[in-house]
Amino acid sequence: MPGLYFHIPFCHKACTYCDFHFSTSLRTKEPVLAAMRKELRGRIGELQEQSLSSIYFGGGTPSLLGTKELGLLLDDARSLITVDPCAEITLEANPDDVSAGSLSAWRSIGITRVSLGIQSFSDQRLRWMNRSHNAEQSLRAIELVAQAGLASWTIDLIYGLPGMTIAEWDEQLTVALGHGMPHLSAYCLTVEKRTALHKQVATGQISLPDDGRQAAQFQHLIQRMEQAGLVQYEISNFGREGHFAKHNTSYWQGVPYLGIGPSAHSFNGTRRRWNMANNVRYADGIAQGAVYWEEETLTPNQRINEKLLTGLRTMWGVELASLGETFRTASKAMIQRYLALNELEMRDGRLILTRKGKNFADRIASDLFMPAP
Repeated sequence: MPGLYFHIPFCHKACTYCDFHFSTSLRTKEPVLAAMRKELRGRIGELQEQSLSSIYFGGGTPSLLGTKELGLLLDDARSLITVDPCAEITLEANPDDVSAGSLSAWRSIGITRVSLGIQSFSDQRLRWMNRSHNAEQSLRAIELVAQAGLASWTIDLIYGLPGMTIAEWDEQLTVALGHGMPHLSAYCLTVEKRTALHKQVATGQISLPDDGRQAAQFQHLIQRMEQAGLVQYEISNFGREGHFAKHNTSYWQGVPYLGIGPSAHSFNGTRRRWNMANNVRYADGIAQGAVYWEEETLTPNQRINEKLLTGLRTMWGVELASLGETFRTASKAMIQRYLALNELEMRDGRLILTRKGKNFADRIASDLFMPAP
Protein backbone atom coordinates (compact mmCIF):
# COMPACT_ATOMS: atom_id res chain seq x y z
CA MET A 1 0.00 0.00 0.00
CA PRO A 2 1.29 3.51 -0.80
CA GLY A 3 2.16 6.33 1.57
CA LEU A 4 1.30 10.02 1.75
CA TYR A 5 3.82 12.68 2.75
CA PHE A 6 3.06 16.28 3.75
CA HIS A 7 6.03 18.67 3.75
CA ILE A 8 5.45 21.49 6.24
CA PRO A 9 8.04 24.13 5.22
CA PHE A 10 8.23 26.21 8.39
CA CYS A 11 10.62 26.24 11.36
CA HIS A 12 11.21 28.26 14.50
CA LYS A 13 14.92 28.65 13.69
CA ALA A 14 17.47 27.67 11.03
CA CYS A 15 19.62 24.79 12.30
CA THR A 16 23.34 25.00 11.62
CA TYR A 17 23.47 21.81 9.56
CA CYS A 18 20.07 21.69 7.84
CA ASP A 19 19.62 21.96 4.07
CA PHE A 20 15.95 20.88 3.93
CA HIS A 21 13.53 23.40 2.48
CA PHE A 22 11.96 25.59 5.17
CA SER A 23 11.23 29.20 6.14
CA THR A 24 11.47 30.82 9.56
CA SER A 25 8.79 33.31 8.47
CA LEU A 26 5.15 32.29 8.77
CA ARG A 27 4.03 34.97 6.32
CA THR A 28 3.20 32.40 3.64
CA LYS A 29 1.69 29.79 5.96
CA GLU A 30 -1.98 30.28 5.03
CA PRO A 31 -1.49 30.35 1.24
CA VAL A 32 0.90 27.39 1.37
CA LEU A 33 -1.50 25.26 3.44
CA ALA A 34 -4.37 26.19 1.13
CA ALA A 35 -2.23 25.23 -1.86
CA MET A 36 -1.32 21.90 -0.23
CA ARG A 37 -4.99 21.04 0.24
CA LYS A 38 -5.66 21.91 -3.40
CA GLU A 39 -2.66 19.90 -4.59
CA LEU A 40 -3.86 16.88 -2.62
CA ARG A 41 -7.31 17.07 -4.17
CA GLY A 42 -5.82 17.38 -7.65
CA ARG A 43 -3.30 14.54 -7.35
CA ILE A 44 -4.89 11.91 -5.12
CA GLY A 45 -5.92 9.98 -8.23
CA GLU A 46 -2.25 9.14 -8.83
CA LEU A 47 -2.56 6.57 -6.04
CA GLN A 48 -5.22 4.73 -8.07
CA GLU A 49 -7.64 4.35 -5.14
CA GLN A 50 -5.26 2.16 -3.16
CA SER A 51 -5.49 2.32 0.64
CA LEU A 52 -2.85 4.34 2.46
CA SER A 53 -0.57 2.40 4.81
CA SER A 54 1.07 5.55 6.18
CA ILE A 55 0.79 9.32 6.38
CA TYR A 56 3.84 11.34 7.37
CA PHE A 57 4.10 15.00 8.39
CA GLY A 58 7.71 16.07 7.81
CA GLY A 59 9.51 19.33 7.31
CA GLY A 60 10.45 21.76 8.46
CA THR A 61 8.71 21.52 11.79
CA PRO A 62 5.16 20.13 11.47
CA SER A 63 4.53 20.51 15.21
CA LEU A 64 4.64 24.27 14.62
CA LEU A 65 1.17 24.00 13.04
CA GLY A 66 -2.00 24.14 15.08
CA THR A 67 -4.04 20.97 15.59
CA LYS A 68 -6.82 22.36 13.39
CA GLU A 69 -4.39 22.93 10.52
CA LEU A 70 -2.99 19.41 10.79
CA GLY A 71 -6.50 18.00 11.18
CA LEU A 72 -7.74 19.65 7.98
CA LEU A 73 -5.00 17.94 5.96
CA LEU A 74 -5.81 14.59 7.54
CA ASP A 75 -9.55 15.06 7.05
CA ASP A 76 -8.96 15.87 3.38
CA ALA A 77 -6.90 12.69 2.95
CA ARG A 78 -9.55 10.56 4.66
CA SER A 79 -12.29 12.04 2.50
CA LEU A 80 -10.39 11.41 -0.74
CA ILE A 81 -8.88 7.96 -0.23
CA THR A 82 -9.19 4.99 2.11
CA VAL A 83 -6.77 5.11 5.03
CA ASP A 84 -6.00 1.64 6.35
CA PRO A 85 -7.31 1.17 9.92
CA CYS A 86 -3.78 0.19 10.99
CA ALA A 87 -2.10 3.06 9.12
CA GLU A 88 0.91 4.68 10.76
CA ILE A 89 0.38 8.46 10.99
CA THR A 90 3.59 10.21 12.03
CA LEU A 91 4.20 13.77 13.15
CA GLU A 92 7.72 15.17 13.41
CA ALA A 93 7.89 17.38 16.51
CA ASN A 94 10.36 19.63 18.24
CA PRO A 95 10.64 19.02 22.00
CA ASP A 96 9.62 22.60 22.79
CA ASP A 97 6.29 22.03 21.01
CA VAL A 98 5.45 18.98 23.12
CA SER A 99 3.09 19.20 26.09
CA ALA A 100 0.43 16.97 27.59
CA GLY A 101 -2.13 19.15 25.84
CA SER A 102 -0.50 19.01 22.42
CA LEU A 103 -0.07 15.25 22.62
CA SER A 104 -3.72 14.78 23.54
CA ALA A 105 -4.76 17.03 20.66
CA TRP A 106 -2.53 15.19 18.17
CA ARG A 107 -3.96 11.85 19.26
CA SER A 108 -7.49 13.21 18.88
CA ILE A 109 -6.96 13.85 15.14
CA GLY A 110 -5.38 10.44 14.57
CA ILE A 111 -1.63 10.86 15.04
CA THR A 112 -0.29 7.43 16.04
CA ARG A 113 3.46 8.09 16.09
CA VAL A 114 5.61 11.08 17.11
CA SER A 115 9.16 11.61 15.89
CA LEU A 116 11.08 13.81 18.33
CA GLY A 117 13.91 15.91 16.90
CA ILE A 118 16.15 15.66 19.96
CA GLN A 119 19.53 15.65 18.12
CA SER A 120 21.50 15.98 21.39
CA PHE A 121 21.00 16.01 25.16
CA SER A 122 23.80 18.56 25.56
CA ASP A 123 22.84 22.23 25.92
CA GLN A 124 26.21 23.26 24.50
CA ARG A 125 25.66 21.12 21.40
CA LEU A 126 22.08 22.34 20.99
CA ARG A 127 23.20 25.97 21.12
CA TRP A 128 25.82 25.28 18.44
CA MET A 129 23.17 23.55 16.29
CA ASN A 130 20.91 26.60 16.79
CA ARG A 131 18.09 24.36 17.94
CA SER A 132 14.99 25.96 19.46
CA HIS A 133 14.92 23.66 22.52
CA ASN A 134 17.22 22.78 25.41
CA ALA A 135 18.19 19.51 27.06
CA GLU A 136 15.63 19.86 29.86
CA GLN A 137 12.84 20.26 27.30
CA SER A 138 14.11 17.16 25.48
CA LEU A 139 13.91 15.01 28.60
CA ARG A 140 10.49 16.36 29.50
CA ALA A 141 9.19 15.75 25.97
CA ILE A 142 10.40 12.14 26.04
CA GLU A 143 8.67 11.55 29.37
CA LEU A 144 5.41 12.97 28.05
CA VAL A 145 5.53 11.10 24.75
CA ALA A 146 6.34 7.81 26.49
CA GLN A 147 3.22 8.23 28.64
CA ALA A 148 0.90 9.45 25.88
CA GLY A 149 -0.42 6.06 24.77
CA LEU A 150 0.82 6.36 21.18
CA ALA A 151 1.28 3.24 19.07
CA SER A 152 4.94 4.18 18.72
CA TRP A 153 7.43 7.00 18.97
CA THR A 154 11.04 7.69 18.03
CA ILE A 155 13.87 10.14 18.61
CA ASP A 156 16.61 11.53 16.37
CA LEU A 157 20.23 11.88 17.48
CA ILE A 158 23.34 13.12 15.63
CA TYR A 159 26.89 11.79 16.00
CA GLY A 160 30.15 12.72 14.29
CA LEU A 161 29.94 16.20 15.83
CA PRO A 162 33.04 18.45 16.08
CA GLY A 163 35.26 17.12 18.84
CA MET A 164 32.84 14.32 19.76
CA THR A 165 34.42 11.37 21.57
CA ILE A 166 33.18 7.82 22.02
CA ALA A 167 32.61 8.66 25.69
CA GLU A 168 30.34 11.60 24.82
CA TRP A 169 28.42 9.55 22.26
CA ASP A 170 28.03 6.70 24.73
CA GLU A 171 26.60 9.12 27.27
CA GLN A 172 24.05 10.38 24.73
CA LEU A 173 22.95 6.82 23.96
CA THR A 174 22.72 5.97 27.65
CA VAL A 175 20.36 8.90 28.24
CA ALA A 176 18.20 7.89 25.27
CA LEU A 177 18.01 4.24 26.26
CA GLY A 178 17.25 5.15 29.85
CA HIS A 179 13.89 6.49 28.80
CA GLY A 180 12.68 3.32 27.09
CA MET A 181 12.62 4.55 23.52
CA PRO A 182 11.22 1.92 21.10
CA HIS A 183 12.94 3.44 18.06
CA LEU A 184 16.00 5.55 17.28
CA SER A 185 17.17 7.30 14.12
CA ALA A 186 20.85 8.21 14.43
CA TYR A 187 22.63 10.18 11.72
CA CYS A 188 26.27 11.07 11.18
CA LEU A 189 26.70 14.81 10.73
CA THR A 190 27.24 15.67 7.08
CA VAL A 191 28.25 18.98 5.54
CA GLU A 192 25.69 20.25 3.05
CA LYS A 193 26.16 23.27 0.83
CA ARG A 194 24.30 26.48 1.63
CA THR A 195 24.30 25.78 5.37
CA ALA A 196 26.00 27.56 8.26
CA LEU A 197 27.94 24.36 8.91
CA HIS A 198 29.38 24.41 5.39
CA LYS A 199 30.65 27.95 5.94
CA GLN A 200 32.14 27.06 9.33
CA VAL A 201 34.03 24.11 7.86
CA ALA A 202 35.11 25.99 4.72
CA THR A 203 36.53 28.88 6.77
CA GLY A 204 38.29 26.59 9.24
CA GLN A 205 36.17 27.62 12.23
CA ILE A 206 35.52 23.95 13.02
CA SER A 207 36.68 20.54 11.86
CA LEU A 208 34.75 17.30 11.90
CA PRO A 209 35.98 13.90 13.10
CA ASP A 210 37.83 11.95 10.43
CA ASP A 211 36.33 8.87 8.77
CA GLY A 212 37.93 6.54 11.30
CA ARG A 213 36.41 8.30 14.31
CA GLN A 214 33.01 8.56 12.64
CA ALA A 215 33.13 4.84 11.81
CA ALA A 216 34.06 4.04 15.41
CA GLN A 217 31.05 6.02 16.67
CA PHE A 218 28.83 4.20 14.16
CA GLN A 219 30.05 0.79 15.33
CA HIS A 220 29.56 1.82 18.96
CA LEU A 221 26.01 2.83 18.10
CA ILE A 222 25.33 -0.60 16.58
CA GLN A 223 26.80 -2.35 19.63
CA ARG A 224 24.75 -0.34 22.14
CA MET A 225 21.52 -0.87 20.20
CA GLU A 226 22.15 -4.62 19.93
CA GLN A 227 22.72 -4.82 23.66
CA ALA A 228 19.47 -2.95 24.25
CA GLY A 229 17.47 -5.24 21.96
CA LEU A 230 16.86 -2.74 19.14
CA VAL A 231 17.19 -4.14 15.62
CA GLN A 232 19.20 -2.25 13.00
CA TYR A 233 16.68 -2.65 10.20
CA GLU A 234 18.22 0.21 8.17
CA ILE A 235 21.68 1.82 8.31
CA SER A 236 20.52 4.74 10.47
CA ASN A 237 17.39 3.24 12.05
CA PHE A 238 16.95 0.94 15.02
CA GLY A 239 13.70 -0.34 16.47
CA ARG A 240 12.13 -2.91 18.71
CA GLU A 241 9.96 -5.50 16.99
CA GLY A 242 6.67 -3.89 16.05
CA HIS A 243 8.15 -0.39 16.01
CA PHE A 244 9.89 -0.25 12.63
CA ALA A 245 8.80 2.88 10.74
CA LYS A 246 6.24 1.81 8.14
CA HIS A 247 6.48 5.00 6.10
CA ASN A 248 10.25 5.10 5.74
CA THR A 249 10.45 1.35 5.20
CA SER A 250 8.15 1.82 2.21
CA TYR A 251 10.64 4.33 0.76
CA TRP A 252 13.50 1.86 1.08
CA GLN A 253 11.46 -0.95 -0.44
CA GLY A 254 10.34 1.05 -3.48
CA VAL A 255 6.67 1.35 -2.55
CA PRO A 256 4.91 4.30 -4.31
CA TYR A 257 4.21 7.47 -2.33
CA LEU A 258 2.66 10.86 -2.95
CA GLY A 259 4.42 13.98 -1.68
CA ILE A 260 2.42 17.16 -1.07
CA GLY A 261 3.90 20.62 -0.38
CA PRO A 262 6.90 22.73 -1.40
CA SER A 263 9.96 20.55 -2.24
CA ALA A 264 7.99 17.33 -1.59
CA HIS A 265 8.95 14.30 -3.70
CA SER A 266 6.70 11.61 -5.16
CA PHE A 267 7.40 8.21 -6.72
CA ASN A 268 5.08 5.84 -8.60
CA GLY A 269 7.52 3.02 -9.34
CA THR A 270 8.84 4.40 -12.63
CA ARG A 271 8.63 8.18 -12.33
CA ARG A 272 9.95 10.66 -9.78
CA ARG A 273 8.42 14.08 -9.32
CA TRP A 274 9.44 16.93 -7.03
CA ASN A 275 7.82 20.25 -6.26
CA MET A 276 9.70 23.53 -6.40
CA ALA A 277 11.42 24.48 -3.15
CA ASN A 278 9.95 27.97 -2.93
CA ASN A 279 6.85 28.70 -0.87
CA VAL A 280 5.58 31.66 -2.87
CA ARG A 281 6.20 30.12 -6.30
CA TYR A 282 4.66 26.82 -5.16
CA ALA A 283 1.47 28.47 -3.87
CA ASP A 284 1.20 30.80 -6.89
CA GLY A 285 1.77 27.92 -9.31
CA ILE A 286 -1.09 25.91 -7.84
CA ALA A 287 -3.40 28.93 -7.63
CA GLN A 288 -2.71 29.87 -11.26
CA GLY A 289 -2.68 26.36 -12.70
CA ALA A 290 0.98 26.70 -13.69
CA VAL A 291 3.68 24.03 -13.53
CA TYR A 292 5.17 23.93 -10.03
CA TRP A 293 7.16 20.70 -10.29
CA GLU A 294 9.83 18.81 -12.21
CA GLU A 295 9.86 15.11 -13.00
CA GLU A 296 11.86 12.32 -14.59
CA THR A 297 11.03 8.84 -15.83
CA LEU A 298 13.59 6.33 -14.62
CA THR A 299 15.32 4.10 -17.14
CA PRO A 300 15.51 0.35 -16.42
CA ASN A 301 19.11 0.79 -15.25
CA GLN A 302 18.14 3.69 -12.99
CA ARG A 303 15.41 1.55 -11.41
CA ILE A 304 17.99 -1.16 -10.70
CA ASN A 305 20.31 1.42 -9.16
CA GLU A 306 17.48 2.77 -7.01
CA LYS A 307 16.82 -0.73 -5.67
CA LEU A 308 20.50 -1.16 -4.84
CA LEU A 309 20.90 2.24 -3.19
CA THR A 310 17.87 1.92 -0.94
CA GLY A 311 17.56 -1.83 -0.51
CA LEU A 312 21.16 -2.45 0.54
CA ARG A 313 20.65 -0.01 3.41
CA THR A 314 18.13 -2.37 4.99
CA MET A 315 18.46 -5.66 6.84
CA TRP A 316 16.40 -7.31 4.06
CA GLY A 317 18.87 -6.34 1.34
CA VAL A 318 17.96 -6.76 -2.34
CA GLU A 319 16.55 -9.83 -4.04
CA LEU A 320 19.14 -10.69 -6.70
CA ALA A 321 16.57 -12.17 -9.09
CA SER A 322 14.59 -8.89 -9.10
CA LEU A 323 17.59 -7.07 -10.60
CA GLY A 324 17.52 -9.12 -13.80
CA GLU A 325 19.92 -11.32 -15.73
CA THR A 326 21.75 -8.38 -17.33
CA PHE A 327 22.66 -7.03 -13.90
CA ARG A 328 23.71 -10.43 -12.57
CA THR A 329 26.04 -10.93 -15.53
CA ALA A 330 27.51 -7.42 -15.46
CA SER A 331 28.03 -7.32 -11.69
CA LYS A 332 29.11 -10.91 -11.03
CA ALA A 333 32.79 -10.06 -10.51
CA MET A 334 32.03 -7.07 -8.26
CA ILE A 335 29.59 -9.10 -6.18
CA GLN A 336 32.19 -11.83 -5.76
CA ARG A 337 34.73 -9.23 -4.68
CA TYR A 338 32.54 -7.90 -1.90
CA LEU A 339 31.54 -11.39 -0.84
CA ALA A 340 35.24 -12.24 -0.49
CA LEU A 341 35.84 -9.06 1.52
CA ASN A 342 33.01 -10.08 3.87
CA GLU A 343 31.22 -6.82 3.13
CA LEU A 344 28.33 -8.53 1.31
CA GLU A 345 26.66 -11.86 1.96
CA MET A 346 24.17 -13.87 -0.03
CA ARG A 347 21.26 -15.09 2.06
CA ASP A 348 18.14 -16.76 0.62
CA GLY A 349 18.84 -15.26 -2.79
CA ARG A 350 19.28 -11.74 -1.40
CA LEU A 351 22.33 -9.46 -1.34
CA ILE A 352 22.74 -8.15 2.22
CA LEU A 353 25.42 -5.96 3.75
CA THR A 354 27.45 -7.50 6.54
CA ARG A 355 28.20 -5.52 9.67
CA LYS A 356 31.57 -4.62 8.14
CA GLY A 357 29.91 -3.66 4.88
CA LYS A 358 27.54 -1.22 6.57
CA ASN A 359 30.49 1.16 6.92
CA PHE A 360 30.69 1.34 3.12
CA ALA A 361 27.04 1.07 2.07
CA ASP A 362 27.00 3.93 -0.45
CA ARG A 363 30.32 2.91 -2.01
CA ILE A 364 29.26 -0.72 -2.42
CA ALA A 365 25.94 0.29 -3.98
CA SER A 366 27.62 2.71 -6.40
CA ASP A 367 30.19 0.08 -7.41
CA LEU A 368 27.31 -2.21 -8.35
CA PHE A 369 25.39 0.46 -10.27
CA MET A 370 24.43 -0.21 -13.86
CA PRO A 371 25.80 2.38 -16.30
CA ALA A 372 23.70 5.19 -17.72
CA PRO A 373 22.40 4.46 -21.27
